Amino acid sequence: MDVMEATRVQPTAAPELYRRLLELHTAADRAAVAAGLERALLELVRIRASQLNGCAYCVDLHSTAAVEAGETPRRLHAVTVWRDTPFFTPRERAALALAESMTLLSESHVPDDVYAAAADEFDEAELSCLMWTLTVVNAFNRLGVAGRLRPA
Repeated sequence: MDVMEATRVQPTAAPELYRRLLELHTAADRAAVAAGLERALLELVRIRASQLNGCAYCVDLHSTAAVEAGETPRRLHAVTVWRDTPFFTPRERAALALAESMTLLSESHVPDDVYAAAADEFDEAELSCLMWTLTVVNAFNRLGVAGRLRPA
């Protein structure tokens, strides 16, 4: 391990803040499932955001959770190239496009066509919960990348 990486502060060094972010994650996850979002879909968007952010820890964590939610290895391997495969439904494609756009916010500013496609596939409660899910995973990704968290 690089000396700089060995001395990086971990998110848990501020336990109260870390606990609060975990609580927000739990609340967003429960609300998303209650609103009707599929567990596998939630993991797919978390994986895609984590891939774009380069968070190895979160890619591993959410890939494992996706398998537990019933995802197949073939679809998991294709998340990075989802546009070029026939493996994803229109609903999943809209969610993945929104995930990319919200993750690359400074580049995309969530274009109207991406938002409209998501709004066509998800009702208001689902879309709001999907946006919260993406907000939380992006926050965790930023902490994970800055702290150089790695899968066990």
